[in-house]
This record gives sequence, C-alpha cells and structure tokens, in this order.
Amino acid sequence: MKRIRTAVITAVAAFALAQPSLPAAAAGKDGWTPPACNRVTGDGAVTFTTDDGRTLAPTSSTLQHTGYTHGLVALETADTLLATHNSTLQISSDAGCTWTPFATLGAGSSRLTAARGDRAYAWEPNGRHLARVDGRTVTALTPPTTAINGLGTDPARPDHVRLAGKDGRLYDSTDAGATWQRTGTLAFPRGTGIYSVAFDPADPDHAVVGAMVRGGAVTTDGGVTWSPVTGLSGTAGGSANLFRAAVSPADPSVVYALGIDLVEAAPGAATEGRHLYRSADGGRTFARVVDDSGETKLTNSTLLAPSPVDANVLYFEFGTWFQGAGTDLFRLDATTGTVTKTHNRYDGISAIAFHPTRPNVMYLGIEEVRVDERP
Repeated sequence: MKRIRTAVITAVAAFALAQPSLPAAAAGKDGWTPPACNRVTGDGAVTFTTDDGRTLAPTSSTLQHTGYTHGLVALETADTLLATHNSTLQISSDAGCTWTPFATLGAGSSRLTAARGDRAYAWEPNGRHLARVDGRTVTALTPPTTAINGLGTDPARPDHVRLAGKDGRLYDSTDAGATWQRTGTLAFPRGTGIYSVAFDPADPDHAVVGAMVRGGAVTTDGGVTWSPVTGLSGTAGGSANLFRAAVSPADPSVVYALGIDLVEAAPGAATEGRHLYRSADGGRTFARVVDDSGETKLTNSTLLAPSPVDANVLYFEFGTWFQGAGTDLFRLDATTGTVTKTHNRYDGISAIAFHPTRPNVMYLGIEEVRVDERP
C-alpha cells in the first residue's frame, strides 16, 4: 500500500476574507481575462481562489440553506462560466466576478458538461433531466434512457454528444441531443449496478465506467470494445466498487478514480477499503495513491478535479456541516505522493472548474446545509 505524506497548510478562508491582489487583467489567448475583482457578486453559490484554497474571494451574499452547486463549467466563450445552484442556472460573463440567474432547470442536482463556444449540457445523474444551453437559451431534450450516468462532448464536432445510460450503454447524437442512436456494447453483463461513466474531455471515444463489485472497464473506441480495469483490489481476483473516475485534461493516459477494495472493507478496517487510484495507461491499470484516513477523509462521492495543466495533480475535498466543521480542499502531487490541504468554513465544495488560460484561478461551487439549525 502506498504511503502518503500530508502537509497541513493553515488557512482562514472565510466568507468575508479579502482575496489577495490579483494581477492586472490581460487578455488571454482565447480572450479570457483574469477575474478583475476581490469580491464575487451573486447569491454566494460560486467563489474562486488563486492559491489552492488558502484564501477564497468573499461573496456579496451568503448562501441560504439548503443549497448545492453541483454544476460549474468554464466555456470557450471569453470570460463566460455557467453554474447550477439547486435548480437555478446562473451565468457569469466577467470571468466569475458577477453571477446572474437566468433559467430554472427541471432538476435540483444537475451537472454541467461544456461543449464548443457558449454551449453546455445540463444533466441529472441517475435521472432523466437533460437540457442544452446555448448562451442564455435553454432547450429541453429527451434522453434515450431512463437514467443518465454520464455525458461527454466532442471538441472536434460541435453537435456530437455522447451519453451513458443506467446500464452503462452508450448513446450518440450528432444533432446536439435532438435525436439519439445506441452505440457499442455493454461493458458488463446485464443487471450489473453502474455508478458512473466518465468521458475523456478531449475524446468521447475514451470512457471509464465504474460498477458495483465488478470494478471498472475502459473503452477507447466508443464502446465497441471494453477492457476490464485492474489494480483496484490488493488481492488477486478480489472484487471492488469503482464509484467514479476522472480523465486528466492534461494527459488522457492519466485517469484518477475513487473506489473500495471490497476484500479490505471489513467493519473496523483502518481504511474501510476506500482509496483514490491513479492510472497511467488510460484507465486499464490502477494503483493506489491516497488511502482513506483521519487526515485524508474519503467518501463514496468524493469530488475529483484533475489539474488541466499537470497530470500529476488532483484536487479533492471533504466537507461537512456537522458541528461547523467546514471543508478541507486537498491537493495531491502524484510525483511525490504528497497531499496538502487548505481549510474553509463552507459546508462543502460540490464542483470545481478552472480558468481556461490562468489555471491557478480555481472556481469553487459551494454547499450550504445547516440542517442542524432550527428556525
């Protein structure tokens, strides 16, 4: 088992903490500029950091409980981001400084997947809600399955979108989601419980499916063929659950994953069998890089956010409202096995996005729960 080294960085990031002075706004290669503000104007659903979470930009409003910001993407269109806070779809046109709600979605937990230009898709994991967002226009779409387990877009073909159903089956659309065609074969026998399907952001033919007990499978030809994932269990022939995966935008051969080695998952086990894994061969073979512990707490739904410029860097988080504990934002450096963390007083981080030309600017979708409070 790989041993990790954890360095704790003292941070006092809070709602009213002033952000350090930002560099003067200069146009990026695609027209994007750095956020030219020290405070985010909006309902408090999104903030940003330029120092891996040591300090967070304060927000003009405080989130009302209970709220989750599950969707957050930076678009190709200069300085434009989208976010979903509960069922509200929001937009920022000034690199994350100001957020404005403009539509209500048909689900309270929609994710967002960016496409070309000002387009994105809003979709509900394990649900049927699906919509295409073009600028401020939202078009409801009919999914080809009773439950969506993943969605990927094609940077080479703007109207090509690929969707994964509840059984891991892949579906293609070449008209921006208006119609769908089933493609490929099933990764696992019928009846296998599927947790999620993660698509390579640069190539929708490359995808990793996570399953109950059977672990995972990977395809590089759009689901025509699937290869079983190995390395999730430390015991030869051992079973595992693979909850989610994330393909590195910096290098598609690197894939991070979250799972449980079921051989180790005995009650009272130190790690409960839960680990973060890293693959250097596109998701075929994984090795453990972080274990569940008191210092690096993992859950079955831990958020995975690979760096867009360094395939050896992964961000993940653990947060809770309980007793005002707040949230730890972790940074894994896979070259050294070191995990550093910063802390903030929010109840959780539901989504992470990166500035397209200034990747040190990291946008955070915020949670506010406060279920222990009484009216």
